[in-house]
Amino acid sequence: MATVNSTWISFLRQYGPIPQNDNMYDEAIQRMVKRKKIDPILIEGRFVDELIENFRSDSPMSVILTGTAGDGKTYHCREVWTALGGTFEEWDKPDKVKVISLGTITLHVVKDLSELTDNERDLFIEFSESVLHRQPQSVYLIAANDGQLIEALKQICETPATSIVKKRIEDLLVSDNVESDDLNLRLYNLSRISAAWALPKIVKSLLEHPGWEQCTQCAFKENVDLSQRCPIWENRTRLEGNYNDQIIQSRILDLLELCEINGLHLPIRQLLLLVSNMILGHPEARDRLMSCKDVPKILEKNTASFGSIYRNIFGENLTERRRESTEIFETLGRFGIGNETSNKIDNILIFGADDPELKPFYEELLLSDPYYGADQKYKAEQKAYLEGTAQDDGLAFLTQVRTQRQRLFFEIPRNKEEDLKLWELTTFQYAGEFLNDVYRRVLGEQKVSTHIVSRLVRGLNRIFTGLLTKSQDELILATSGSNSQAKVSKIFEEAVSVPRKRGESVTIKANGGDSVILEVCLSLSPNVSPVSLNLQLIRYEFLSRVADGALPGSFSRECYEDILAFKSKLLTNLDKRRAEEQEDADTESQLAFHILRLNGEGMLEKKIVEVNTQL
Repeated sequence: MATVNSTWISFLRQYGPIPQNDNMYDEAIQRMVKRKKIDPILIEGRFVDELIENFRSDSPMSVILTGTAGDGKTYHCREVWTALGGTFEEWDKPDKVKVISLGTITLHVVKDLSELTDNERDLFIEFSESVLHRQPQSVYLIAANDGQLIEALKQICETPATSIVKKRIEDLLVSDNVESDDLNLRLYNLSRISAAWALPKIVKSLLEHPGWEQCTQCAFKENVDLSQRCPIWENRTRLEGNYNDQIIQSRILDLLELCEINGLHLPIRQLLLLVSNMILGHPEARDRLMSCKDVPKILEKNTASFGSIYRNIFGENLTERRRESTEIFETLGRFGIGNETSNKIDNILIFGADDPELKPFYEELLLSDPYYGADQKYKAEQKAYLEGTAQDDGLAFLTQVRTQRQRLFFEIPRNKEEDLKLWELTTFQYAGEFLNDVYRRVLGEQKVSTHIVSRLVRGLNRIFTGLLTKSQDELILATSGSNSQAKVSKIFEEAVSVPRKRGESVTIKANGGDSVILEVCLSLSPNVSPVSLNLQLIRYEFLSRVADGALPGSFSRECYEDILAFKSKLLTNLDKRRAEEQEDADTESQLAFHILRLNGEGMLEKKIVEVNTQL
């Protein structure tokens, strides 16, 4: 059967997890584009138009582009260079600093600060003089990774100009601002480009690439005989998602957004790598990425399922070492998809064929997908496992069950997410609730459900007191008498009302930008400021699990210590409130305090203990 050796598929492999020189990544892709005469995967540069407009203006400002490797700094520089009249031939020359005339002003482009020698970095002295003037003769476009920029600033010679500029740039990096009032400079941190913003644009560019037209004449493209159907085209079809309302794309975006909320940034280069691997990954292919000539061999060996898009999302086609050293797969691997499960899901996967109650799920979720779901191999190994005749004690079947868990996470229909408890297939069982019912609602200026706030308060109360309390209508502040960080704290200090009452409240709200906080107000007084806890996925999961059971051992001690630090801040502000309220109070002759204990229903009760201070 004839196959087509597509130059587009060969080119797409270059974006995947193959050995690359990170510093020359953009240049390597551009050389491949010229050699194969093929369009690259293009998405709009977030700031390209803004940069071009700046340098074309009558009063251009110098620009620093910073971020991590793979954020698109070189791409932005090249697009600006060509838009202003620079040629590709000039760009490819080994000069470390490119120069182009902007009328009466000269633009200096440093496409990679790390390539400059220590002597060449004296360019920063001229740069510093330039950005201190509103009408300079020279302006600069400098690309530098975060660490390189800070290191370069430390090493340049001290002059009055460089001292001022260094301080202002450091301030911009810390504050995340773009401009400083007294500098003719803009600083763009490309690490602020959201992966959830970039991925849909990458997928759209890939799916609409004209290179796919080369597959039109391939006999394996959409062969009705599943054993002769191309896994590359099958993966593309599933990523496109026209058959199921793009659930795969949607669930990947959910995972990426949760990563970003948790402070994990994924550069565009890693997203390109992910998409390439999703389509082409296979453990038996060269570099573990399929080319057209690999397809007949894979089909002949009946191993197309090893190239499943659902496995490839997590880099399962790669060696364990390669997978763990690749940022995108290491990050997505933290969700534990494939290893985590629920009883219902595993019962469907293992017993669904024979159980009348589970059979409808089995038919819908497995039998309906004979290519990557319950194929003949799966059903044969399932039967051998259940009958106890498997040669390997069922290890091969259980490996397939793990793969099916991964597939189901990206295929369970939206209307069955609650019934099948989709997020129990991940390490973070409350991730879906946090994303949809907390984070997105708050940023959409909607109120969070009171039962969610109450659950978080219950979790806080259990950590603050060290007791398995069910109390959730008030936030209980307690100490051990001498140490607020003690694991068990039974000395009652104060109860803070959760609903708004006399200046007290516990609420979940936005904190500017894209962050969400749990805020506790103790007083109406402006002298007693609210205390907030940044709510990200790990803390939300931690508090929710504590509220619903015992302290989960799967979370780091850091999470627990963060909550105790939050408690210390609350106690400090409580002391401020007491100082205001008791400023004119008479000194009492008796000292009274309350001991906390649990009643039969798990609610906290107080027992008064009085100590006479008069001898």
